Amino acid sequence: MDADLFWLSDRQFARIAPHLPTDTRGKPRVDDRRVISGIIQIMLSGARWKDAPSAYGPRKTLYNRFQRWAAKGVWARLFEALAQSGGPPAELLIDSSAVKAHRCASGGKKGERHQAIGRSRGGRTTKIHALRDAACRPVAFVLTGGDVADCTAVAPLLEQVSNVRLIHGDKGYDTNAVRRQIEDKGAAPNIPPKANLVWKNCFSPVLYRTRNAIERMFNRLKDFRRIATRYDRNATNFHAAICLVAAVSYWL
Repeated sequence: MDADLFWLSDRQFARIAPHLPTDTRGKPRVDDRRVISGIIQIMLSGARWKDAPSAYGPRKTLYNRFQRWAAKGVWARLFEALAQSGGPPAELLIDSSAVKAHRCASGGKKGERHQAIGRSRGGRTTKIHALRDAACRPVAFVLTGGDVADCTAVAPLLEQVSNVRLIHGDKGYDTNAVRRQIEDKGAAPNIPPKANLVWKNCFSPVLYRTRNAIERMFNRLKDFRRIATRYDRNATNFHAAICLVAAVSYWL
């Protein structure tokens, strides 16, 4: 194997294998480890699918496998299964990070808004909303356009977790609606109040010290160039890429 290319180790693939589809028709799949390693290499390098190294086999196989499993939700379910393997996290931190959408990402079905691409000061952007646990590991993702307020993604993120006792967020989440959504989940919000408020909610700066961990998480995900820049037209494909990269970076 080429040392300059990404390859899943035996231990890593052993953790992935139980979550791969088994309902294949006709000829059984072969070389799952090689194909998935090739897909991750594309995410890491930011290369076009047709420029994938020949060591991973037919380039069309890599693209078809990624796209079909993205449409079926295989990559998202793989991430969810690995993220839930350690039990429900007691403490979470919520935040978002914007990525620039390449011109290749335009032209998706039903328009850019439907594909989580918005127009902002930086051009066409997509915003990745995430929850991470106390160990800096992501547990949930939601995509919106880059011009969408952070607080609008709280509800769909919270739907993906349970048994949370404390949720940290920055001032962008300091709204009554967000606090109610967190409290309805049975958790306590730890959000710094905005300076212009007369009555300020309770806030612990000591517990909030670890907030930078989610920034480090986003930076690590963006080391994969196809995450740092969005090339996928379909939001489902881009979400699947994030889930796969997060699983490999944090849960294997």
